[in-house]
Amino acid sequence: MQIGTNSVVSIHYTLRDETGEVLDASEGREPLDYMHGSGQIIPGLENALEGKSKGEELAVVIEPEKGYGTRDESLVHEVPKSEFETPDEFEVGMQFRVGDEGGTLIMVVAGVGDEVVTLDGNHPLAGVTLSFDVSIADVREATEEEIKASQHVHGSGCGC
Repeated sequence: MQIGTNSVVSIHYTLRDETGEVLDASEGREPLDYMHGSGQIIPGLENALEGKSKGEELAVVIEPEKGYGTRDESLVHEVPKSEFETPDEFEVGMQFRVGDEGGTLIMVVAGVGDEVVTLDGNHPLAGVTLSFDVSIADVREATEEEIKASQHVHGSGCGC
């Protein structure tokens, strides 16, 4: 079976940045299961997997526009520490959600000064060219239940 819309795909992968540093890998874990065409993985990788079959291996380089996007400096804010209930508890790398009725955004503490905290709403991999080595472990048709359940895949590590 070839990968297409509403296929449940299981992949093993190694993800590297443009310097070759390994950022993530499925080695030693269950493969990553996703439903093709549902936006569960980045567009560049999903496009590269389209039409492939179980057992195939591929190396894919994905530019930021087809990965986690380009950096948007308007998502970086310096906020006075006085705006926070616990201003002395910030550490670089901390993450938290902010939001309203328009949606939520994960903010990362990018810097901590004497008077301000720098918050960054960009994905940590925004602006990064990504390299994937992928091995397709399995491909099958999604069940009606999986399709109706907002593309929730009942894969090997599901527990549902």
